[in-house]
Amino acid sequence: MITDEKDKIEIRPLYDLESGTWTYLLLDLESKQSVLIDPVLERIDRDLNYLKELGFTLSLTVDTHMHADHITSAGELRDKTHCESYASEHSGANCASKFLKDGDVFTVGNLKFQVIHTPGHTPCSISLLLNGKYLFTGDALFVRGCGRTDFQGGNAESLYKSITEKLFSLPDDTIVLPGHDYKGFLSTTIGEEKKWNPRIAGKSLLEFKEIMDNLNLPEPKKIHEAVPANRACGKVL
Repeated sequence: MITDEKDKIEIRPLYDLESGTWTYLLLDLESKQSVLIDPVLERIDRDLNYLKELGFTLSLTVDTHMHADHITSAGELRDKTHCESYASEHSGANCASKFLKDGDVFTVGNLKFQVIHTPGHTPCSISLLLNGKYLFTGDALFVRGCGRTDFQGGNAESLYKSITEKLFSLPDDTIVLPGHDYKGFLSTTIGEEKKWNPRIAGKSLLEFKEIMDNLNLPEPKKIHEAVPANRACGKVL
């Protein structure tokens, strides 16, 4: 948990063990409004109960991309709480309340977001910079890793440019909060990843493409169910 007393906000990471997904609950401590980034359908009861216990209202959800490993709870949360659901303009999720594009800025109380289009894992992938300090990278950049690029329109060259030209241009002390973790990490910084990320730190584009082309990862278990459901804001078709 990160409590930023100066900005009067709080960041509470919530984990889904099955898919290795980090959902982030962001709290505006003044207005008692909140935002959920990348909520997971199977964890909706946990998330709603947590919000009730804490006494916060859910204002909106944001999905950083069309997930292949889990189904979003954005639609169900909107039905139950009357919150809004935001998604990338390239997501194909016609049900979203608002479509985000590169450079967009939106606020919920003291939570101030800047949208950064970071394609490569998928064409619609976005990252969210919160209050100029905290970066939610979805599946673009992980702690000592990055998202795969071998399906869903993934492109290694696009991801390389997204990370090296956009994310790595942010201050080194920017705190990175990834969409997934499979190794036991919670967060990192831009400076750390520029120095230590084994896939991209000091690597040329050709070296990066060689690494990404030879990961030989299995297909996500839920890909055929999750992708069409997520285009419908989590409504299982």
